[in-house]
Amino acid sequence: MTTGGAGTEGSKPVQAVIQFQEVTKVYHGELFKKKSVALRGVSLEVQRGEIFGIIGRNGAGKSTAIKILMGFVKHSGGRVSLSGREPCKAECHMGLGYLPESPCLYKHLTITDHLNFAAAIANIPGREIKPRIEQILQRVGLSEAAKIKIKKFSKGMTQRAALAYALLHDPDILILDEPMSGLDPFGRQMIIDIINDYRVRNKTVLFCSHILTDVERICDRIGVMNRGRIIKIMRPDEIPPTTGRHSKSPLEAMFIDLVNSDTGADK
Repeated sequence: MTTGGAGTEGSKPVQAVIQFQEVTKVYHGELFKKKSVALRGVSLEVQRGEIFGIIGRNGAGKSTAIKILMGFVKHSGGRVSLSGREPCKAECHMGLGYLPESPCLYKHLTITDHLNFAAAIANIPGREIKPRIEQILQRVGLSEAAKIKIKKFSKGMTQRAALAYALLHDPDILILDEPMSGLDPFGRQMIIDIINDYRVRNKTVLFCSHILTDVERICDRIGVMNRGRIIKIMRPDEIPPTTGRHSKSPLEAMFIDLVNSDTGADK
């Protein structure tokens, strides 16, 4: 297993803004029911300005790790830090944008209503709110839907709306859980463009995705999860080319081989 380290960039230390150190998560069932182990000693670091992708099968622990990082779920063991603080601290979230796997927006409000609320929470000055909202809606392709209630949105439009909510305050750290879900090719390219813009501006992105070709294209490093563990962390240039036995992308072929060969025992 390979894990990410703090490292250096020339003589300048590289700062980790997201850290998991031997993190475990155990869900205890009802009386006489077997406990469920979601994370098993997960260790990884994401550096400032890095685009880090996590891939894994359904139930591998990706969403659990993100929920712990967001402070929604308490880990059972180990240590988690976000910009050097515990994730449950409110100040951690001021520079953080989050897109959940299944966005939950108020269906009888418009996206403009949601963004006005988000602007107030983020303490954006009043004179900046309207132009900021117009800019974000244009960026996610919802300018023409500004006054439409969420209940009339398609799945892809809802995904774009939730992304707008995450981006409004221009956070330094962006956490995306399956950001491509429900999006057409234009929506997927929009996500890629936004992530690449974050890279140019030295901002940090951590995301999970099942669309491995996109992960391979845009990530600086990729973590592979299986059965609640990180089984490998690699750079895209470390992915070997596919052989004749594979008709898949290099990352997809490597991912399948890694998961099939993972013999880590469930405990």
